[in-house]
Amino acid sequence: SGLVVTSDGLIVTLSEIVPKKGNFIFFVDGKTSNWQILKRDEEKNLALIKVEQDNLSTVAFADFDQIRLGQRVFLLGIIFEKTERLEAVNEGIIKFFSSDYISTNIFEESVLSGSALFNIKGELLGLNTIDSEGKVTAIPVTKIRVFLGQ
Repeated sequence: SGLVVTSDGLIVTLSEIVPKKGNFIFFVDGKTSNWQILKRDEEKNLALIKVEQDNLSTVAFADFDQIRLGQRVFLLGIIFEKTERLEAVNEGIIKFFSSDYISTNIFEESVLSGSALFNIKGELLGLNTIDSEGKVTAIPVTKIRVFLGQ
């Protein structure tokens, strides 16, 4: 999972889900694509990937200053099982947030690590990490923007 941030193929995802070596298939809009890692920050757990595709739909970033405790949030992701592509959604609220992370009351399968956390307007709040117990915590848009140099 990851977030398309430019229409010409820049994608942000979790560093932990992008292998450092070896063969890896990257799907964008259901199609495989050639790709390369442009930047990786292990400490922030973020990676910037460039795929060879154009005219991609991009994600809109939320204003971090508008985030509120108890705000409704939505996890959106895609699960690939053998030959099937399944879309997944889960709803919850923000339990706690800081400039370092957004804690939710959502529990989900680890296969959705790297999925997006959105507000009710469909704006990106963060990139989800999922611990071994299934608890969803997001890397906030502020950290993603700093990583992208915005």
